[in-house]
Amino acid sequence: MSDHYSQARSGAPAARADMAIDAGLRNFMLGVYNKMSLGLLLSGVLAYVVGTTPALAQVLLAPPIGYLVMFGPLAILLISSFTMKNPSPTAAGLVYWSVVSLMGVSLGGIVLAYAGIAGGMVIVAKAFLVTSLTFGALSLWGYTTKRDLTGWGSFLMMGLFGIIIASLVNFGFRIFTGAEITGLSFAISVIGVLVFAGLTAYDTQRLKYTYYDLGGDTRAMSVATTFGALSLYLNFINLFLFILRLMSPRD
Repeated sequence: MSDHYSQARSGAPAARADMAIDAGLRNFMLGVYNKMSLGLLLSGVLAYVVGTTPALAQVLLAPPIGYLVMFGPLAILLISSFTMKNPSPTAAGLVYWSVVSLMGVSLGGIVLAYAGIAGGMVIVAKAFLVTSLTFGALSLWGYTTKRDLTGWGSFLMMGLFGIIIASLVNFGFRIFTGAEITGLSFAISVIGVLVFAGLTAYDTQRLKYTYYDLGGDTRAMSVATTFGALSLYLNFINLFLFILRLMSPRD
């Protein structure tokens, strides 16, 4: 995958360019947000279709296809990160839309589950609204702040790995005992919101640095807008899922 995209989760950009807002930067960021918005729209449509069609959900969300849907996005991201060192715009687009499509089908399970709960879809709608407002505010702050957020990268990655480890521990405990560790699920959700809120601001500012680093390379900017949209898309989806868990009723 491109060097600029690899910096998304690992370190600072090569240089600090003038952060003055110009037409080129606006167009670049609009390209990122447009692709991200289309990705969210596609995911939403797929989630609704799968979640409201029990026969389709049974085929796509149950094993063995369900495993492909569940782990497919992670597999695509891992494989592409190791094999795509200098991707073309077409290859980058294939990665993005494949991940978005599989995530949309997977989210159909959320729609299916909450559709069977009294007021469940209202909870989903409220969680989406809260996520949209939170994401928008944080992304705007990341875009406009003069504070350098580069140092956040390693800290947020540590938080992300902590969430993954805690989730695996909680999952394993539930498999063996039939119950979750008291309070751990709530703590994971709270930390998850904080981590992906931080990543939203961090990635937005990183994209500004990326634009100036690319120096007007049209091909590279096309790839960067796609992978930038992917980063923000994943931040949005994860933020939504953690907020939804916090807003859902507990036993």
